[in-house]
Amino acid sequence: MAGNVVAIVGRPNVGKSTLFNKLTGTRMAIVDDTPGVTRDRIYGDCEWLGRHFLLIDTGGIEPKSDDIILKQMQRQAQLAIDSADVIIFVTDIRTGVVATDTEVAALLRKSGKPVILCVNKCDSIGELPPDFYEFYNLGLGDPVAVSSVHGHGTGDMLDEVLKYLPEESAENSDYEDAIKVAVIGKPNVGKSSLVNAVLGENRMIVSDIAGTTRDATDSLVENSHGKFVFIDTAGLRRKSKVYDQIEKYSVIRARMAVERSQVCVIMIDATEGFTEQDSKVAGIAHEMGRGCIIAVNKWDAVEKDGKTMDTMRKELMNDFSFMSYAPIIFISAKEGLRLDRLFELIKFVDTQNAMRISTGKLNEVLAEATARVQPPTDKGRRLKIYYMTQASTRPPTFVCFVNRADLFHYSYQRYIDNQIREVFGLEGTPTRMVIRERESDRK
Repeated sequence: MAGNVVAIVGRPNVGKSTLFNKLTGTRMAIVDDTPGVTRDRIYGDCEWLGRHFLLIDTGGIEPKSDDIILKQMQRQAQLAIDSADVIIFVTDIRTGVVATDTEVAALLRKSGKPVILCVNKCDSIGELPPDFYEFYNLGLGDPVAVSSVHGHGTGDMLDEVLKYLPEESAENSDYEDAIKVAVIGKPNVGKSSLVNAVLGENRMIVSDIAGTTRDATDSLVENSHGKFVFIDTAGLRRKSKVYDQIEKYSVIRARMAVERSQVCVIMIDATEGFTEQDSKVAGIAHEMGRGCIIAVNKWDAVEKDGKTMDTMRKELMNDFSFMSYAPIIFISAKEGLRLDRLFELIKFVDTQNAMRISTGKLNEVLAEATARVQPPTDKGRRLKIYYMTQASTRPPTFVCFVNRADLFHYSYQRYIDNQIREVFGLEGTPTRMVIRERESDRK
């Protein structure tokens, strides 16, 4: 991950996210014609002429807006400006200079940071339209004409960025040795509050409006427990409730965030209890083979007696029976309750997800298991498991070589898996079992 930081800012709907996607070569930022689609800061790696830097896409700035979300977007953009080495200020040739552009320009001049003025949507190559020269009035030096859709002018713009970037620091490996943690759950369970709590800064937009966080964002946390990258995701909603394009993008982004993670913290609202949607959210992490922790948030808001926690734990173990391996922790992001324990669990679950077991030890467990409970038979043929070996980690994946795959019923696979877990732990991680049949045994 790059050490130098470049922030893309501007009013809503000038093409910031399209430019971000073009420069990073990804589809990380949500792109839509609706103003205000990107709400939080989005991070991505960018490389130009051998120099690497971190690019931040921000929500649009509306300095005089009274809208609660727009106000918080402005605060997030200001955080990005404060943390940036260079700022790309995006404007729109089609609308010309508007009052908001002038206000944003004043804000940027006050920051004292180097600013590259980018006039977007100059889609035709050749002579610049007369309206282009109006942007000199913003007092930010020579504007650069670009087309974020076609990529015209982006090279010239990046040349300007490199002029102002400080020398790269030696801390570019910060993200490499960190545990990647995706915080997932349905809307409004407190995912952003948890990320803010572990960061100790108001990093994510937090409000009582369900679905406030639409983008997956990365935040580096380093503490006494180690290094962690927290990926906060948009709340995963039932597909039947995904009405518009923006929500569809958010579900895809959340799945992508799980894909990029090593450990998933699946957040449940203690005041609501288990819902079907919680099961679907957890299912994504389970299917992708990630380490899993079930974090019951808002525990401070629950009326308790001496048995409340034990009762809820038993109910959740039943509700999440398909992932009985996942530890359950009761937390309060708002009060900071048990956050140290959460970090310990994340580290532990990550090691379990990456565990490798020698073939010799695996087959000792297999021999004991098959001696204790005989393999199933069918029409006089008995299942024979010749040997087992671990093929990969994340999740631990075991290959069983057998005489007849059709005799290795799911229930017996579960039995073998449970025996392995009993000996080696594998807490917090799903496992995979691949069955290989010897062709000679089929004949």
